[in-house]
Amino acid sequence: MRRTTAITVACMTAAALTVTACGRDGANGGSGAAQTGAAVSSGKATGEITVWAMGAEGDNLPKLTKDFETANPGVKVKVTAIPWSAAHDKFTAAIAAGKTPDVAMVGTTWMGEFAASDALDPTPAQIDKSSFFEGAQKTTEVNGTSYGIPWYVETRVLFYRTDLAKKAGFDAAPTDWQGLKDMAKAMQTKAGAKWGIGLQAGGEGSWQTLMPFAWSDGADLTKDGGKAYNFDSPQILKAAQYYQSFFTDGISDKAAPATPTTEPDFAKGTVPMFISGPWMMSSVEKVGGPGFKDKYNVAPIPAGSAGSSSFVGGSNFVVFKNTKNRDTSWKFVNWLADPKVQSKWYTLSTDLPSVKSAWQDPALASDKKLAVFGKQLETAKAPPSFATWEQAVKALDTEMEKVTKSGEDPATGLKSAQQQADSIGTGM
Repeated sequence: MRRTTAITVACMTAAALTVTACGRDGANGGSGAAQTGAAVSSGKATGEITVWAMGAEGDNLPKLTKDFETANPGVKVKVTAIPWSAAHDKFTAAIAAGKTPDVAMVGTTWMGEFAASDALDPTPAQIDKSSFFEGAQKTTEVNGTSYGIPWYVETRVLFYRTDLAKKAGFDAAPTDWQGLKDMAKAMQTKAGAKWGIGLQAGGEGSWQTLMPFAWSDGADLTKDGGKAYNFDSPQILKAAQYYQSFFTDGISDKAAPATPTTEPDFAKGTVPMFISGPWMMSSVEKVGGPGFKDKYNVAPIPAGSAGSSSFVGGSNFVVFKNTKNRDTSWKFVNWLADPKVQSKWYTLSTDLPSVKSAWQDPALASDKKLAVFGKQLETAKAPPSFATWEQAVKALDTEMEKVTKSGEDPATGLKSAQQQADSIGTGM
C-alpha cells in the first residue's frame, strides 16, 4: 500500500470485452487450485455497481468514473470513499457478513487474506497479465490464481542532494552497497550533513526499506516451494548486517523521531539522502521552495550481487464473488487498465500506472526522475501473498528495531522473527 506504491486484452474495446469461450478452470478445486475467471459477456456495460476506494484515491475516483458512465450510457458507478485507517476492518466485516461491494480497491498486502476467505472472483482469462509490471502483477496472485488487476504502483528509490553530493566529492549516484555507504559518510565529513542517510530504525513498515537490499542480493521471502516464510535466509542476514552498520557507524540516526521530518531535513541538508516513493518528489519540492527540484535527484537502489531491486506497492482492483453485476464489474476493472485511462488517472492523482505501455505518455516519459521509478519497477518485488503476512511481518519489523536501535545481533533477530513466523504459519 502507498504512503506508511496499451494494456493488451484479447478482444477488448475501451468500453467492453469481446469474449471468446473460456470457462472457469478448477473453480471448485479448493485451496491452492489455480483458477481462471469465467468469461465476461460482450457488449457495453449495463446497470449499477458499487465501488469502495480508500484515501485520496476514493476522493478522486468519481472524477474518472464519469468517463466510464459516458462510454456506457445508463451505467451508474457508485463510489464510496473509505479512510485507510478504517478500511481493513470494514472489508473483513463485509466479507464475514456477505455484504461486500461489487468492486473495490484493495491494498496489495491484503490479497492473500481476502483470497483465503474465498471472497474474490478470479480474473477472467482474456486479461493479458503480461501488460503489467511483473512485480505488480504478482501482487494479485494467490496460490497461482490472479484476482483482479494491479491498478496503480509505487516503488522505492534513493533520493539524494546532488549539490551536496558534489561538495562531498561525488558527481553521480552510488551504484553498489559500498558506494552508498561511502557517499553517505562523505556527506557528513565533507558536506556538513548531520546524518549521511535517513533510514528507518525499525518499527512498522521498516521491512520495506530492508528488503530492497536483500532482494538486490538474491533474497526470497519464501522457502519450501513458496509454502513457508524465509526471514532468516543468508541473503536477508547479509542485508540486515549491512543495514545495521549505518546505525552502528553513526551514519544514520538510531533515535530518529517516530514522526519523520524527512522533507525539512532533506531541504536543509541535515539528512541529504533517504529512500522512499514517488509521492516524496512533490513533498520535498514544496518544502524546499522554488528551484529545489534542481538540487536533488533520484537513483535506483544500489545493486547487490543480483542487481538492483526494490519493493513494489500500490493498490489492486478486485471484483468480489458476491457481486450482483459481474459483467459490468469486470468491464469497469478492465477499463481502469486501459493505457489512456491510466494516464488520465496519473494526471488526477499522480499515482503511477501499473500498465507498462502507459509510461509512454508524455506526462510521464518527459520526466527524468519518474523514469527512474519506471526503470526500478521492472525489477521491483512484492512480499508473498500469504493470508498472515501482515501479522508475520510485524515480528520482522520488531526485530529490526532491536537490530538498529539496540545493536541486537542480526542473526539472533532474524532467527526470532523466523520462529514467530513459523508459529503464526502462512494461513494458506
